This record gives sequence, structure tokens and C-alpha cells, in this order.
Amino acid sequence: MTPAQLLARLKKREMPAAVLLIGPEAYQRRRIKESFTAAFAEGAVAQIDLSEVSLAAILDDARALSLFASERLIWVVNGEAALPRTKASDDDETESESGAASGDATALAAYLKNPTPGVVLAFEAIRFDFEGEDKRKQDRVRKFYAAIHDVVDLRRFAAHEARAEAEALVRRAGFPIDPAALDLLVEALGADVARIAVEVEKLALYAGGRTILTGDIAALVPDARSTTIFALVNALGRRDRARALELLDTLSREGIYLPLALAFLSTQFRLAMAAREAGLKSAPQIQAHFTRLGVPMWGSRADQIYQTVAKFGKPQLERAMKLISEADRGLRDARPDDRIVMEQFLWKLTA
Repeated sequence: MTPAQLLARLKKREMPAAVLLIGPEAYQRRRIKESFTAAFAEGAVAQIDLSEVSLAAILDDARALSLFASERLIWVVNGEAALPRTKASDDDETESESGAASGDATALAAYLKNPTPGVVLAFEAIRFDFEGEDKRKQDRVRKFYAAIHDVVDLRRFAAHEARAEAEALVRRAGFPIDPAALDLLVEALGADVARIAVEVEKLALYAGGRTILTGDIAALVPDARSTTIFALVNALGRRDRARALELLDTLSREGIYLPLALAFLSTQFRLAMAAREAGLKSAPQIQAHFTRLGVPMWGSRADQIYQTVAKFGKPQLERAMKLISEADRGLRDARPDDRIVMEQFLWKLTA
């Protein structure tokens, strides 16, 4: 089931006895939670953490009749914690570390054969994505909650979907924005609509009736300047020399210190090389891998590295690193202009 299908059902007050929300996408999850919560009276909504409370206790709560509300919503977070621990998966992140919150899927199945009227159980299982090693772990979660027929896949927005949703958010917020600025906003935040929604709220306060331009995005939105450099990486991956030189011009006009831009490119390619050699197949795997190594890695950064790995083969990465080294030496030598060195670097890499 898609988030839109569930939201349509909730609009008609067609309440499921239980629903499983699976996947990492936060914006749609928030919309679903708000829609559920709005359908229940104040005080009739409880949030429970499965890493702290057992599934059996939650089911007992669902069976109990309330003196204060005939209809209740029990919102359960950390749904992965209910999975039982096994010897084969002692280090698997799907299990609760203490084991205290592990559950029995048969008890959930028994409850759903005769659920309490008016009570809705909503389980969040948001830790794992839909591809790579996460897919195997997510399949275990799905198998455990197989008794729940209403399962909503919370997949990340594709870039074009995020762009359309961002446009709708801006329209509802009621301020004008330059199309190029909207593109930069989406790109800067890695098409993460939850973050885009937060930034749109801020921009609405800042706009004051005027049109938001790319300079406003660069000044106000986190990661916007580094995203210009990432767009340069994308242009290099496509061998798009004209676009690469245009982005270099943008960086120069924004006052970016070009040796710093080269250092960012170097880091991007080195991390991409390390991710390729480690066989990492998705942004969540990249984030988890480098975090374990003590390298600071946030979601949008991991996504940028993953896209760089997808665009550059190993020989291309090795050649890029060699050319970056040459450009770095050029920037340290006596020269007429940093920009000339960078232009020569881009010209060679796109040859």
C-alpha cells in the first residue's frame, strides 16, 4: 500500500485494526501520523516504544477497555525491537540489545483474529531501507508482522517526486520562488522531503512577499554551497565540460576558496573509492560503514557519495584522484590565478 492510499482511507475514516509503516521516509510518515491523530479525541492517543515495553504488554493494553475513550490509537515506535533474538543474528541490528522487548508473532496474529473494536495499532519499522543489506533485514521485519495486512511502504522520494512535492509545499506556503532556487533546494537536501518541508517553512518567514532566489538558498539552507560542488561532481561524471565550467564560475562568484573546493572534491572521490572497494551498495550502507569507522557521515552526504560511486568506475576514480593531486600541486605553486588551475583540471578530467 502506498502512503496516498492509506491517507485516502483515513480521510473516509476507514480505520484498520493494525497498520505497519515500513521504510525510512519521514515526511509521509509524519503526514500519516497527523491524519491518524486527528481522527481520535484528545487523550485517546498513546505512543509506546517497543524497545522499552514488550509486545505482549502492548497487546494487553489494546485488549483492555478504556473508561475514557471508546476509540483509541496506540502508536508503536521501534517496531524492529519485537523481533526475537537468535544465535545466528546476535549482532543483527534488527533485535533489541537487551532482548527484553522481543515478542511473539503468534500473539499478534491471535489478537488480529479478534481485534478490539475502535482500537488501532500502528507500528513504525523505519530503520531499514528497500535495497542492499537493509533489504534482508527489512524482510525479517515483514515476516514477523505478516499478520498485519495493511502494510505501507515508506520509500524515499525520487528526485522528480521530491521536486514536485517541494513545489506543492511552496505553493501552500504562499511565497514565490525562482525555479532554479527550487531545484537547488531539492538538490541541497538530497531530495529529503521531510527536510525540504522544514526549510520551506523557514523560507516562508524570510520571504516577506518577495521571490526567493538561488542566493537566498545558498545563504540560508544547510549544505547548499557544498551541493554546488556536488553538482560539479555530477557534471564531471557525465563528462559535461560546459556545465562543469559553469559551476566553477558559480563557485568563484560565491566567493568559495577554490583550494577548499578542490579539497572537497578530493574527499568526495576518496570516500567514493573507499565505498567502492568495500562493496557498499546503498546510501544507508555507506552511512553505517563510515560511521562505524568514526568518519562523520549524515544521510545526504552518504547519498552524494553513493551517487558518485554510481557515476564513476574504479579507473575513473583513480584517474580523478591523480588529476586532483596535480591540481593541488598547481594551486600550491606560483601561478597567475587559482581559477586557471581549476579550469585546467576540469578540462583534463572531462577529456
